[in-house]
Amino acid sequence: MQITITGTGYVGLVTGVCLAEIGHNVICYDIDEPKVQMMKQGISPIYEPGLDELMRKNMEQGRLFFTADEQVAYGQADIIYIAVGTPEKEDGSADLTYVEEAALAISRYVRKRVIVVIKSTVPVGTNDRIQRMIHEHKAAEADITVVSNPEFLREGSAIYDMFHGDRIVIGANDPEAATVIADINKPFGIPIIHTDIRSAEMIKYAANAFLATKISFINEIANICEKVGANIDDVAYGIGQDHRIGPHFLKAGIGYGGSCFPKDTKALVQLAGNVQHQFELLESVIRVNNRQQLGLLDKAKQYVGSLQGKKVALLGLSFKPHTDDVRESAAIIMAKKLVDEGAYVVAYDPVAVENAKKQLPESVQYAATVVEAIDAAEVAFIVTEWEEIKQTPLYVFQEQMLTPFIFDGRNCYSLENARYSGVTYISIGRAPIFGHVCQQTK
Repeated sequence: MQITITGTGYVGLVTGVCLAEIGHNVICYDIDEPKVQMMKQGISPIYEPGLDELMRKNMEQGRLFFTADEQVAYGQADIIYIAVGTPEKEDGSADLTYVEEAALAISRYVRKRVIVVIKSTVPVGTNDRIQRMIHEHKAAEADITVVSNPEFLREGSAIYDMFHGDRIVIGANDPEAATVIADINKPFGIPIIHTDIRSAEMIKYAANAFLATKISFINEIANICEKVGANIDDVAYGIGQDHRIGPHFLKAGIGYGGSCFPKDTKALVQLAGNVQHQFELLESVIRVNNRQQLGLLDKAKQYVGSLQGKKVALLGLSFKPHTDDVRESAAIIMAKKLVDEGAYVVAYDPVAVENAKKQLPESVQYAATVVEAIDAAEVAFIVTEWEEIKQTPLYVFQEQMLTPFIFDGRNCYSLENARYSGVTYISIGRAPIFGHVCQQTK
């Protein structure tokens, strides 16, 4: 079968490359001609470990192609995946403009039996609406069925997730179409769950909402730990050993970010409101996360005082390691706030600088290394737990910084190491470690 992927963002490009890797013929379509030309040269437009190599391998073996031509993309396709963006509107709901445009384009070109697979994250009821839209606009001879196949990929480990995921969800009202999509995915060797279309749509939102809830929960527990003298590392480990809870997503920090959790939690709250249900739990999760993202800055002002005129090192700009995605990153929010407060900000990130520059004030400066960023700095914030940052010994901070105040939003260092480093080390949900400078200041 000939497979077309519409949209070459994180989800679309990774899906297309991995489907080619398991033996399918795949055309990846995008309206962005320069982006398509880049991909034709074997260069991924996104940073995802291992993606470039897998792209080039499957291009060389004649299974993976790229085009900006709708006729080429849709004219001969048997299966069409819609993997375009569904950005957040001002009211928190999902903007389905790109999904709808893709559906109308498919209607213009398809003249045979085709299965349309919606991979984009869309509100419950969208697949049914897209099915009606296509039916209203398609050619008489076209037979088009819509199937929901939500993605569960993590940026930074998306290729691994394609081949080692927990489940593949296929939501369909047409059993034959569901079987076809299941057969396409069988080489991945991952359990396949069959549901109706609306349940598949809800599974995606419910999964992300639950994970976001775990993150906000452990961050609230961390905040209490600081006030009562408990250690969040021990608490998280202790509760994580309960198989009903599990250890995952119990890492205290400065909150979640990225393209999924913030957008999907807000969209689910909006969806609930549309059916006259107030999702109070998820509303609280969002409020906790918003507050957590600036909590480290509040701690700095508590221990250091005004940040005006101070050189501040910001270590990490992406919302998580192994990606260049800065959408909803706590680092971006913090950097803007620091600039507003008059700080001189020098940022470091191994891959996300160019994306960050598009969002940050011009006054923010960028360093090529961790050491360069912290040189003569008076305050350092650790915001993304990149390996380069975690592997920088604390004594380097003590040697390089003018006043070694470290505010660690990811708990990268053990308290034992911090005690003997000479730095003042403030982390999340753990006791503060006061170095010589802080003691003198006090």
